[in-house]
Amino acid sequence: MRAMILAAGRGERMRPLTDHTPKPLLQAGGKPLIVWHIERLVRAGITELVINHAHLGAQIEQALGDGSKFGASIHYSDEGIALETAGGIANALPLLGSDIFAVVNGDTFCDYDFARLPELAAQMQRNQDSAHLVLVDNPEHNLKGDFCLDQHRITPPPSIPNPQSALLTFSGIGLYQPALFAHIPRGTKAPLAPLLREQIALGKVGGEHHHGIWIDVGTPQRLQQLDLQLRATSP
Repeated sequence: MRAMILAAGRGERMRPLTDHTPKPLLQAGGKPLIVWHIERLVRAGITELVINHAHLGAQIEQALGDGSKFGASIHYSDEGIALETAGGIANALPLLGSDIFAVVNGDTFCDYDFARLPELAAQMQRNQDSAHLVLVDNPEHNLKGDFCLDQHRITPPPSIPNPQSALLTFSGIGLYQPALFAHIPRGTKAPLAPLLREQIALGKVGGEHHHGIWIDVGTPQRLQQLDLQLRATSP
C-alpha cells in the first residue's frame, strides 16, 4: 500500500513560524511534525510514500530526501501553488498507482494504528466503497463536527439535529479509490469535501471513530502544547 502525506498548505494561522519554514517541518518533541507520520507509517509496514508540497517545498525535499534514512521511499509532487486537498491528490495520482491508497494530513499529530489500513483497504474493495474516513471527537475549534457515523458508515448530517446522530470531526486520515479523483484535471484546484459529500449520499463511504490521540496542530499555541506534552512523556 502507498500513502500520501499532505504538506502543501501555507499555514497562515501558524505565521510567523511558517514565513520561513513549511508547517510540516515545524518541530514538536524534537522532530518535525511530518517525521512523526513517516516513522509511524514505516513501523506499520507502509514504506512507499508520496508527499506533495508548494510553500517552501524545496525545504521539505532537502530535509527528508529520498526517505531512505527513515526506511521509506519518498516521491514528491511539486504543486508550485497549493491545489487544495482533492486537487493535490489528483495531481499526484501518477505516483500513487492504481490501488487504494492512504492519505494523512501532514500538520496533525496522532497515535492512529496505520497497520490497520491494508485490511481496511481490502474491506473497502469488498464493499465497493470509494473512501474510508477516520473520525475523531470534536476539538474545541470544530465543535459542530463534520460527519455522522452509523455502524461504520459515514452518513449525511440529519436535517433536524439529533443527539443520537452527533457529528464527529474528520481527522484527515482516509483511504481512497484512485477513481474518485480521476476526473479532476491535473494542476487544478479542487476541495475534497464536495467529493466526499457526493459519495456519502451514495452510501459509498465507510468510517470509524478513533478514540486515541489526535491533534490538529494549527496554531503556534497548539504546537507549543504538543511540544511540551511530547517532551514530558518521552523516555
